[in-house]
Formats: sequence, C-alpha cells, structure tokens
Amino acid sequence: MGDLIYCLSAEHDLRLVLAAAVVCLGGLALAYERLGEAMRSPAGPRRRRGLAFGAALAALAVWCTHFLAMVGYRPDLNLNYDAALTVASFVIIVGGALLGVAVARAGSGWPWRVLGALTFMGGVCAMHFVGMYAVATDRPLSWHFHDVGVAVWGGMALAAAAACASRLERWRAPTVVGLAVLAICVLHFVAMSGLNTPVVTDAGQGVSNTVLLTGVAGGLALIIVFGAAGTAVSAWMRLSAMGQLHQAIAAMPDGLGFYDKNDRLMIWNDRYAEVNPEVAPHLRRGIRFEDLVRVGMGQDLYGEALGREEEWLARRLALRASGDSDFEQQLSDGRWLRVKDRRSSRGGTVTVSTDITPMKRDAIALAEARDAAEAANHAKSLFLANMSHEIRTPLNGVIGLSQALARTDLDVNQRQMLDLIQSSSHTLKALLSDILDLARVESGRLDIADEAFDLGEAVEEAAHLYAATAREKGLQFFVQIAPDARGWIRGDIVRVKQVLTNLISNAVKFTSHGLVSLTVERIEAAEGATLRFAVQDTGIGFTEDQKSRLFGRFEQADGAITRQYGGSGLGLAICQQLSLMMGGALDCESQLGGGSTFFLTLPFRAAEAPAPVVHAEAMEASQGTTRVLLADDHPTNRRVVELILQPFDLDLTIVENGAEAVAAFRQQPFDLVLMDMQMPVMDGLTATQEIRRHEDVLGLARTPLVMLTANALPEHVAAGHAAGADGHLSKPFSAEDLIALVADPMSALRAAQPLAA
Repeated sequence: MGDLIYCLSAEHDLRLVLAAAVVCLGGLALAYERLGEAMRSPAGPRRRRGLAFGAALAALAVWCTHFLAMVGYRPDLNLNYDAALTVASFVIIVGGALLGVAVARAGSGWPWRVLGALTFMGGVCAMHFVGMYAVATDRPLSWHFHDVGVAVWGGMALAAAAACASRLERWRAPTVVGLAVLAICVLHFVAMSGLNTPVVTDAGQGVSNTVLLTGVAGGLALIIVFGAAGTAVSAWMRLSAMGQLHQAIAAMPDGLGFYDKNDRLMIWNDRYAEVNPEVAPHLRRGIRFEDLVRVGMGQDLYGEALGREEEWLARRLALRASGDSDFEQQLSDGRWLRVKDRRSSRGGTVTVSTDITPMKRDAIALAEARDAAEAANHAKSLFLANMSHEIRTPLNGVIGLSQALARTDLDVNQRQMLDLIQSSSHTLKALLSDILDLARVESGRLDIADEAFDLGEAVEEAAHLYAATAREKGLQFFVQIAPDARGWIRGDIVRVKQVLTNLISNAVKFTSHGLVSLTVERIEAAEGATLRFAVQDTGIGFTEDQKSRLFGRFEQADGAITRQYGGSGLGLAICQQLSLMMGGALDCESQLGGGSTFFLTLPFRAAEAPAPVVHAEAMEASQGTTRVLLADDHPTNRRVVELILQPFDLDLTIVENGAEAVAAFRQQPFDLVLMDMQMPVMDGLTATQEIRRHEDVLGLARTPLVMLTANALPEHVAAGHAAGADGHLSKPFSAEDLIALVADPMSALRAAQPLAA
C-alpha cells in the first residue's frame, strides 16, 4: 500500500492521473451506452455493427487512459516510446475488447458475461505490459511479482464483479461502469507501484511524450466525436421512434392512458378523453388515477357505486393493483366501457378504455331477435303439435270407420267410393307426417335412435308395403339382399324404413310398366363397411336439370307431375336430411324416359341379436278372453275402436277420462290398456303413473299399456314412456295394427324391453 501511495504521490502528476481517470470513466460510460443500445436493436447486421463500435470505443478509452497516465509518470523525464510496441498495444486492446464482447454474446446467462469480462480484462493486462515495454530505457524493466499479481487478479475480480452487476435492476449503469474503471485503475497503478527497475530515459529513440500526448488527444477527440455522434444518433432515433409511437397512440381507436409507478397520469391520447368526457377537463399530467375516479364518482358516473362509494373505490383500486384486469362497466348515461389495466415492466400501468356501447346494443338486439326466434319456433312447434292432434283425431275416425266399413257387404259403387275415401285419407296421413318430420328436422328436434334391429326383416317389411300395389299395376317387383348384408345392425329402424318406403313408393308411383327392384349389398372400404341400398325402376325418369331440384323442399322434377301423380314434394327432401343425420348419403341417377335408380348409403355397424324376453305372469293373465281397457274422451275415436274390435272375442271396457280408467283398473285386471293422452279430469300420463303405482303397491304383474293418441311428436312418445307406457300407437292408426296389438298384448311388453335395457 505504501508503494502505491508513493507511486501516485511522488512519481505521478496527480492532475494527469485525475485526467486519465475522467477519460476512463467518460469513455467507458459512452461505450456501455452504445453496447446497450446495440443489444436493444433487432438481431442482425445492425446489432453486430453496434456491438463492434461499442467494443472499439471501450478499447480506445482504455488505451488513452493508459498512455495519459504514462505521460503523467515521472514528469521530470521526457520518456520516449517504441512506435511498433505502442501500436501493438492498441491493436491488442481493440482485439481483446472485440473478443470479450463476442464471448459474452456466445451464450445466455451471467457465466457468459463474466467470461467475456475476463477476456476483455485479459486484453487490458496485455495492452498494459506491452505499453510498458514500449518505454525506451537504458535497461530492461522488471516488477515485483507480488504487486503484479495483486494488480492483475484484483483487476480481474473487479471486472467479474462488473459483469455480475449487470443483473441489477436499479443503478445498473453506474455500478457496471464504476467497477470497470476501478478495475483498470487498480491494474495500472498497482502494477506501476511494483515496478522494480527505475525508468531512465534513453533520449532520441522512439516516440516522445509530446507526440504520444498528441496521439492521446486525438484518441480523446475520437471518443468525444464518436460518443457524441452515437449519442445524437441514438437520441434522434429514440425521438423518431417516440414520435411514431405518439402518432400510433393518437390514431388508436381505443382510449389509452399511461400511468407511472405512483399511478400518476403521464401520457394519454385524444380518444382517452373522448370515451371519458366527464373527466376529460381534469386530465393533466401528474394527476392520480384515484383522483380521476373520484371526479367520476362526484358526477354519479358509476351507478353501481352509488351508496357505497368508498367500498366500490377500494375494490376498483385493488383490481387495478393486481396488474392484469379486464372488465366491462356500464356508466350512468347508458354507455358501456371495456377497461383493461396492464402493468409495465417498471411498475407503471397502461389503461385502455374502449366504448363498446354499439356492440352491447347489437348484442341486446341479437338476444332479443334470438328470443323472438325461439318464441316463434316454440309457437310453431306448439301450433304443429296442436294441429297434429286436431287433424289426427278426425282423420283417425275417417280411416278407422272406413276400415270397419270395408269388412261389411258393399255393392260395387259403394266399394269404389270407400276405396277413394281410404286412398284420400292415407294421402292426407302421409302429408301430415311429412310436414311434421320437416318441422322437426328444421328445429333440430328430430333424434336418430341407436338400437339393434334385424336389417333383412326391416327391408322386407318396408318392401312388402308396396308389393301388392306393384303387382296390381302389372309390375315385376324384386327384393334382393346380399347374404353378408343380412343380420343384426345398429341404427334407427324407423328412419331406415321411412326412407326405403318413400323411395319404393315413388318408384311404384312413377312406373307404369316394367319393374321395380330393391337391392341391398355390403361394401368393404378402408374407412369401414357401408350398406348400399339401390331402388331401381323403369319409370318416367328425369333430366340432370330436374335432378338439381329433386331434393328441394316442395319441389318436383316437373310441376305437372304434382297434378298427374300427386304428392307434396317433401318426401325426398326429408329422406336426404334423414340419410345425412344417420351418417349416410342419398343420391340418384336417371335418364328421361329410361327409369331411375336411387342410392342410399349408410354405415354398417354390426350388433348382437337380443335374447328373447318372456313375461310368464303376463302370459298367464292373457289366457282366455282378452280384457281390454280403452280410455278416450272423443266419442268418434271410441266408436272407431269399438267397430274395429267388434268381430273379435274380447271384453272391451270403455271410459272417457283418466280418472275413470284408474278406477276401472283398480276394480278388475286387464290384459291390455289403451290410453289416450289428452283427456279431461285426469290426463293419460297421470293415469298411467297411477296405474303403475297401483301395480307396485299390490305387487301385481306389469300390464301392457299403450298410448293410443293423436299426440305423435317425439317428445310425446318420450313423455309416455317416462310415465310408464310400454308402447305408442299414433292416430290415425290402421285397423291391422290395432288388431295385431289386441291379439298379442305381450308384443307391447316385448317392444318396450329394449327401452328399459
């Protein structure tokens, strides 16, 4: 320590020592700023040039510091320097600085920064001793190695500390630069104090102090010029970027305000004042956010804060303090604002206010339109349900009575008139079913069942319905099912049969001679097996232009067909919708006058055949005369059932409402209960629940119960099953269906078994 003090006080000009320290401090500060500016630039050539410039600036500052201190050493001597070694020292420090920056940027994290700082400090050490050996003396220089070690390792330690200090958030720049200056000063002056050989000038050789001082002055000039230029360019770029940022903020469609870490307003755009017109006159730099909110509260701007102002304000400030809030706020004048608060990296807060009043109004209008549409859809569904019930009830009378009348003795003219009645009633029934199916498809209320059924049996039943009609027209009628397509599959048997019967019905209707055929085959493909149904005829056919309209609602290939053949034009549209809902497709090909072929494809999903179910108690109860309980409030419907079942040996009990049905069931057992759904006093659903409750209390066997009703929508069927019904026979029903049910009441229980599984 004594040597260091002696070296500084006796062997150095303290004015030049101080000047050297100032040069080192100023030069390294400028270099640090340039390096930081470069690191904030996007990766690429611009960043690399900035890093190289900063490293060169640091090297020049250190070199000038060293030789300015050397000019102040032994001021009584006029030292000379070897020119080559002096230049070599400059090259060494520049190379060390560039290499140190490259090492620091080779990886991420503090270890790489420390390694880069040590590399740079190693270049400083090499520059120092080469610069010392550049002094022209009459004898070789030597040092006390202890002092040299302290100088080198002390400088290295301080350089490493400066690299670690770059991780600090506050006071980063002065700490890093201060430690770096201290490291260079320790290296230089501690090493100079350990100089063992007195320096004696060897005049006349090399570069003199005057020339060297001129070079140092030039270096300082370069530092000042490049530093000032770099600072000016950086400032200009920041101002330019800030100007562009201000323009961008001003052009934002949303209001933006920036508050500092003390929540004081610093920057805001015009839109921020526009979306907050009540507090706009109070917007000024430095006003606190809380004060602005209190201004709004004083004007009763926040309706939800009325009567609990302080509590509401505390909650608002707590939400803002979270640093990440996003909420919608309705003002007392009816406007809606969306407010977002985001915390900046330095503790400030960015507040974005957006006027969403038009969006809210649109949302309210859309909600009202949605509610109106849902109400209209509900009203339509209710209307269709009511119309279905009201039309099916008299239609059931027409069909039922005509079927009962058909079993009596009639002359030829009466038989023809009866046939017309039956044909018209069946057409009306089909039209009613099509309209209801279309309404359910449009409303999304048509569900596709997923149950096991025998495909071959379902196809043959669908084809059998029109086999007689085809033979009456003199047509050949074929049904061919491939062996690998037979068996049990999963799907909706009702909808499959509906599509097939519609296609077969059209084929028979539009074919006057030739044939109608239905073929079913199974096609294997990489994505899975499919079923391909083909309904072919030799009928009137249609063109490609007519095909484009064929699957439209209320469309026919030719408008004249409606008059010639009849039909609503809904069947194919519904079939196509059903095929899509079942995961398949419906297509066709035809030639005008050359017949048509319709192709239905459905996914093939194999299923196990269900085990047969036997209800012994119910079978024993059904021995002898069949006892049937009919509950229906409509006289015509009661008479229709009575006339249809009149020729058969059975005991028929007829009541007019659900209460009478429950009373009759409690008095005696029945083999079958036929229950209407809409009745006075007690409806059919309630009566069904009471009957099931009576059976449970007394431990009686389950009696087959079928809803015989004009309520035919899916929700009605589901409601019947939920109440305890085993089946659902919709009006108008055919005499054959009713007779088959009465002849085998157990069929209702067998049909209901999968529903309970």
